[in-house]
Amino acid sequence: MTTVRQRRAGKGTEAAEDQPSEEKNVKPDGKILSDHTGGRLWNILSISVGGIVALSLGLLTSVYVATLHENDLWFSNIKEVEREISFRTECGLYYSYYKQMIQAASIQQGLHGLVYDNKTESVRTINILERMNVYQEVLLSILYRILPIQQYLEPVYFYIYTLFGLQAVYVIALYVTSWLLSGTWLSGLLAACWYITNRTDTTRVEFTIPLRENWALPFFAVQIAAITYLLRTHLQPVQERLTLTAVFIATFLFSLTWQFNQFMMLIQALALFILDCFDMLPTAKVTWLYIIQISALLLVCVLQFFNSMILGSLLISFNASVLIARTIQKNLKKGGLLNRLGKLILHVLLVLCLTLLINKFIKKSLNLESDEHIFKFLKAKFGFGATRDFDANLYLCEEAFGLLPLNTFSRLSDTLLFYVYVFVLFLLTVAAVIVAFQNLSGSNQVQFMEKMEEYTITLKPDAAYNLIHTVLFGCLALSTMRMKYLWTSHMCVFASFGLCSTEVWKLILKCIRLYTSQRTHVIKYSILIITLLYISYKFWPGIMDELSELREFYDPDTVELMNWIKSSTPNTAVFAGSMQLLAGVKLCTGRTLTNHPHYEDKNLRERTKQIYQIYAKRSPEDVYRILRSFGTDYVILEDSICYERRHSRGCRLRDLLDIANGHIMDGLGENEPDLKPSLYPRFCEEIKKNLPPYTIHFTRVFQNKTFHVYRLAKHK
Repeated sequence: MTTVRQRRAGKGTEAAEDQPSEEKNVKPDGKILSDHTGGRLWNILSISVGGIVALSLGLLTSVYVATLHENDLWFSNIKEVEREISFRTECGLYYSYYKQMIQAASIQQGLHGLVYDNKTESVRTINILERMNVYQEVLLSILYRILPIQQYLEPVYFYIYTLFGLQAVYVIALYVTSWLLSGTWLSGLLAACWYITNRTDTTRVEFTIPLRENWALPFFAVQIAAITYLLRTHLQPVQERLTLTAVFIATFLFSLTWQFNQFMMLIQALALFILDCFDMLPTAKVTWLYIIQISALLLVCVLQFFNSMILGSLLISFNASVLIARTIQKNLKKGGLLNRLGKLILHVLLVLCLTLLINKFIKKSLNLESDEHIFKFLKAKFGFGATRDFDANLYLCEEAFGLLPLNTFSRLSDTLLFYVYVFVLFLLTVAAVIVAFQNLSGSNQVQFMEKMEEYTITLKPDAAYNLIHTVLFGCLALSTMRMKYLWTSHMCVFASFGLCSTEVWKLILKCIRLYTSQRTHVIKYSILIITLLYISYKFWPGIMDELSELREFYDPDTVELMNWIKSSTPNTAVFAGSMQLLAGVKLCTGRTLTNHPHYEDKNLRERTKQIYQIYAKRSPEDVYRILRSFGTDYVILEDSICYERRHSRGCRLRDLLDIANGHIMDGLGENEPDLKPSLYPRFCEEIKKNLPPYTIHFTRVFQNKTFHVYRLAKHK
């Protein structure tokens, strides 16, 4: 039988809390005596050694990913334009604002340029600080300007070293979370080792440095560590206040640095809601966490000039609904099993209805449509009807937004991580189900529980939270591959905690009638050491080979294009093309763009669909009119898009455009019956023939093996 049981020790280290209280340490009135001097010294030594190991592993991880980045690109030896081109797609867009702030005449002028930006979207002035999460670039640029480091460190190195430094914070936070859960720093060591040896599936920082998630996930890990500590029993009021402050700061920084923060925190809020419904977490602490989430998000909303996507977020509506529903249903956790189940069902329905009503009211009142493409994508992804919506299909056809590939599990199994994770997940899920049932049925029969004491296992609130957290984020990762990094890093924490948990091994040994305290500790530490030795033996040579492998950045066609733009076009020229390429154009040349990869704006999405007609079956007059409506001077056509083979038929960009335009797709295969043949050939193919209907509007001014640049005529 399983039950929730508070730890009897209120103070001391984690290791001490794992040990059962002994009668000789307890006064008749129940007060716990102070530990012996030897025990205190041992605990201090253990914490000191564990802290040193955590810092060392964090720094080693930073050096490791920085070395991989250098070895892969020979970053220190390539030209500046090549360094900037290496920041692909949206990474280049974000870094361009850091560069813009560095090159501004003053900090004030740099900020003014961001608030009143007219180069990111042509014929339109936008507020970059409102639209995008770039406060980290602003802060770094200010630090670089005021610190006396310009003579020793180039701006780009200050930027990338900061990101690699955050990896140290990330690993230390994972290490501490595992340590807090298990009570031994060896568990944190195993979590960090798993994170490093499964690097392919736990991080992509070395080749997508400026990506928003690489800024945000370290703070998210810190927040999880702080929540784990907050949910421990018998915290002193001062400890609780300090921990709540840490949770708020981490939540705020996480929210400030990633535009998808609201969706991640919504999943976190759902985890808290589920556990609170089954009485597995202290209600007061859960309430504080709801309030912290709302407060942090609203503060970010203010800093982002009342960003509409934040105001209309489901997280704010959901948390507000939970708090309102609680005030309506005050006796939710009283009564027998059937009574509580009925109340619980009503509570869930009330929260869902309130969430939808509040969210609908906010969006209707403020006319918010910033995130509608996400809900269209989710609707199509989970089979609620096919769609011809261009934006939704653009996401559906990207591998990163597809299901998690099965080979991910084989890689995670090579390090034993997946096997241990499934084992621990199964045990704790069974424990959680039993605990939830007992809580709902109000099973508080003390004498009965004392008789069954030898069959019990504790499921502490911090362990319960991390269990639901890993389950929900696991579901997210399975459905959307890009989100796997939120799951796999926590998988390292959860598996290492389970492997080093006294409670887990105690339960197993009791089930097979072999339990003794000494045997539990021998098995726990033996398996931990064997696992660490196995990982070291199998993966250390591979890591050394990886660190010794030297490659070099090579993209001559893009370098040639960027150099030509800088030398042969006016500074005020406006360029149209693919979102990914234009981000690089802005970073490398500073020219004005028609569109870009930051897709969280309805007007930009509509603009991008119009610009992409250069790859559709449209007349030259239509394409010219569309491009000129956005002030375009030059259009860049890419053969890799026009003749794309990376995606299958139906998912190529030109196919998505044909479907959205109601045209039959190219190539062999079926078409939907209502699609019609286009009256015109594909623009990106036909323009290269230099026929009069095209040359009257477009003049080719540059070409190489990959790119074709055309200047638009300026008809009166």
